[in-house]
Order: sequence, then structure tokens, then C-alpha cells
Amino acid sequence: MRFAGMKETPLKVPHTEPNVTSLLTNRLTYLLGVMSPDSRIVVVCVGTDRSTGDSLGPIVGSSLSKYRSPLFDLYGTLEEPVHAMNLDDTLREIDSRIRNPFVIGIDACLGQAASVGCIQVGSGPVRPGAGVNKELPPVGDIHITGIVNVGGFMEYFVLQNTRLHLVMKMSDVIAQCVYLSIAKTVRSTYPAALPD
Repeated sequence: MRFAGMKETPLKVPHTEPNVTSLLTNRLTYLLGVMSPDSRIVVVCVGTDRSTGDSLGPIVGSSLSKYRSPLFDLYGTLEEPVHAMNLDDTLREIDSRIRNPFVIGIDACLGQAASVGCIQVGSGPVRPGAGVNKELPPVGDIHITGIVNVGGFMEYFVLQNTRLHLVMKMSDVIAQCVYLSIAKTVRSTYPAALPD
């Protein structure tokens, strides 16, 4: 993998930035460029619909599920969320069902006040539960996180009291960028994988 041993600086962009879609799509396309030709893209959207702040992942998953795309496999939607209770089983299922998966991990996170509303894309896994001091397995070869609220104090309460409007806006941007970057990567690198 190109990123092994390297510290790739994650790209962090406010979801309100005028060119946010092109910035995130270009970075995702670049990060997807390390896949081997026999890899299959798998998108894992982590979170739960029982907490407004933590629903970013499942909302992104539900948006992506509307594409019904043959270009990637999808885990984690509002209907069937991937969360703390089933994350281990989901990762085992991916490893057993998909040969050489290249995983994009998507999750909400908490951060500094100035970063709320930013979307971050980088190499390496997302670490679900880190914001609320839970030990969960890392997810992804690359990751996307949406900073939905301020961290550092009463994290569960903060996640419960996150504005749904912000989560929805960020989810729209993330879903669009994920789909565009996957389609761009598959078209340029693996045209035989595209349907007629």
C-alpha cells in the first residue's frame, strides 16, 4: 500500500466550502488509486439512528443505497446500521464474503468548535467509538469523518444534542463525493468492471 509507513495529512474541508465536492472527490479518487486491480470497494458507514450526532454514517449509507451500484458493496444504513453491537460481525462478514476488500470507513466524530461542520478524508482506518471512549475495531483502508459537534465533555449528551440539519447537510456532501470518486476510479482504472 502506498501509505504504509507514510503520514498522509488528512484533508479537512468545511461542508459549506463552495468547492467542497470537487476537493473531497479528488482526494478520495487519489486515495482509491492505491487499490490493487483485484480489490473490491466496500463502503462501511458506522453509527446508529438512535443518536442524532451518530446518525451521520447510516444516513450516508441510506443515500448511497439509492444508487444500487454494482461498483461497490455497502454496509450500514438507517434500516440496517453498523454500530458497536454488530461491528465485529460485520467486519468478519466482509472478510469472509469479499475477496481482497478495499474498505472506505465513514463515521461521525467530535472535535474542536472551529472544526464543527468539517469533513475529513484520509488514509488509514476510522476509529469508531473513540470520541466516547469505546474500544471498537478500526474500520477502513481509508476513512471519511464528519465533525458533527464539540468533543471533550459529556460526549454522549453532545451527540444526542447535535443538530440534525447539520448531519443531513454533511451526509449529502459525503454520499455524493463517495459515489463520484468510486465511479471516477472504476471508469479510469477498471473499465471492464462497469456495466454496459
